[in-house]
Amino acid sequence: MAFKINFYIVQFEDLENKMTEKKLGSKIVGEEYLVLHEFVKKAREKLPKETWDYLIGASETETTFKRNRFALDNIAFRPRVLRDVENVDLSVDLFGHNLKMPVILAPIGSMQDFVDGAGTAPTLAASEFGIMHMISSTCMPGLEEVAKSVNYPKLFQLYVRGNKDWVDDNIKNAMDHNYAGICLTVDLDAYGRRERDLAKRYRTTSRQSASGFEHQMRFSWKDIDRIKSYCHLPIIIKGIATKEDALLAVEHGVEVVYVSNHGGRQLDYGLGGLNVLPEISEAIGNNAKVIFDGGIMRGTDVVKAIALGADCVGIGRLQGFAAAAGGSKAIVRMLELLELEILTALRLLGVNSIFDLDDTYLSKDYSFGKLSALSAFPLIDEGY
Repeated sequence: MAFKINFYIVQFEDLENKMTEKKLGSKIVGEEYLVLHEFVKKAREKLPKETWDYLIGASETETTFKRNRFALDNIAFRPRVLRDVENVDLSVDLFGHNLKMPVILAPIGSMQDFVDGAGTAPTLAASEFGIMHMISSTCMPGLEEVAKSVNYPKLFQLYVRGNKDWVDDNIKNAMDHNYAGICLTVDLDAYGRRERDLAKRYRTTSRQSASGFEHQMRFSWKDIDRIKSYCHLPIIIKGIATKEDALLAVEHGVEVVYVSNHGGRQLDYGLGGLNVLPEISEAIGNNAKVIFDGGIMRGTDVVKAIALGADCVGIGRLQGFAAAAGGSKAIVRMLELLELEILTALRLLGVNSIFDLDDTYLSKDYSFGKLSALSAFPLIDEGY
């Protein structure tokens, strides 16, 4: 059902006035954060260099990460006009739960390195705003405590670090704690060599305690079949980067194909994520839902991914910036600004619903400017 957006959302000056009424602790949220790059600046000020580099870094030459951004930047819009876009609907259904917009907070294993409360902070933010958070199995304080933090749907993501009994116990524990879906990350058969961290001899909290990698290496489609035999929750496979594996996932009864290259943090010289999304979406059709992540930093990035076949988009680094900047409330504010950017883009494209998007609103064009971890926010380099 479409919902009516108050007129002040369209008028930026009025938006600023309205947002100054919302407080973040003793600070006014609207005064502190009016654009997304302000979360980046605040996070960089607050985080130690080691943690900051972990957040923005990727594997080896960081080419996959740069290609993620390049793939997004090379897509241009083809706007339509005179469409009556007063009412715009961003809401989507995921596993029977209504999301305010087609975004989830992606799993971050070392969230505890960025923010007090660790995995509870994004879960509380997702609940307040009206989307879902996917908690990582390596994120503190663990799935049980996160489940208790708020009575709101959550997703659980598992890194395989034990034998099949260990895997089954973890999944059944998530089922017992009323998680809405189970995600299995499958692009971690070897840890990507993140040279920013290695050069400083730095390891995040999740890597300091990590063991049992051989179990991830042995994990196969047979394990997916075993899990499907007892798990009544939707299964999400995260780390799909080819249509061949997407089709295999559908054959094995997987409900959600999560198209991701781990933000460029695993295999170097991979394809830019958005470049593989269309063929995967077309190949699986309506046989499974598609979640996509890979360089998403702006509302226009979300719009492009949805137009190319994603049902929902995962937010990783941007979530980390907001969490480091100001915890749960800052994540909520980030989501508000992201929503505003999406709404603005849809109105200027002449679209009334997120479901009306398709590739006719897009075209290939040339990107320009330098590629870097923060190239989505060029005003940072200009001192804003």
